[in-house]
Amino acid sequence: MDSSGLYRDITDSARSAPGWVQSVFEVWTEYGLLLFGLLFIAVWWRARTQAGPRAVALALAVAAPLATALAYAASELVKSAVDEERPCRAVAGAAASLVACPAPGDWSFPSNHSAIAGAAAVALALAVRRVGRLALLTVPLAVLMAFSRVFVGVHYPHDVLAGLLLGGALAALAVPALTGPISTITTAMRASGGRAAVWFTGPGPARRP
Repeated sequence: MDSSGLYRDITDSARSAPGWVQSVFEVWTEYGLLLFGLLFIAVWWRARTQAGPRAVALALAVAAPLATALAYAASELVKSAVDEERPCRAVAGAAASLVACPAPGDWSFPSNHSAIAGAAAVALALAVRRVGRLALLTVPLAVLMAFSRVFVGVHYPHDVLAGLLLGGALAALAVPALTGPISTITTAMRASGGRAAVWFTGPGPARRP
């Protein structure tokens, strides 16, 4: 897939954008994934402190970051197999990237940032019972992260699209698959009575509903 033309259009727009817009995208592309980390913590804390039986809710909250980590590992495997050069070095006539071009050997396809963001968006949405509500936040954030990688000049559009799809698909498969085993483990942890285990799983019974 050749998306170098679209890459040129986006990076040209980035170079002509106001300085504050460039700065916002530079900060977001660098630190935006931390917001997903904070959401993981918030969903886990909500699950461990909710009233009543909560084994499945807690398992979903734990499965979300694990599924995201699996998506990152899968993205790295694909990246090492494809060996696509970064567009900030490969596309002739393109505007200079807003951030430093990654070192040679740090391949472009797929985008790890996009894979992580796509997986986190889906996993977090699945980790709460009212899926639509959280997805309204996480999906736009993931798309914005993907777009930022092209905007700052370090990925092709097809890199970020592949990353979003890979991460989202793996999370959709991994979260349900991990929930059962994690629920069993967290219930056993709670029953053990250990201080760390009780703190992690939350106060009160963690029975299956």
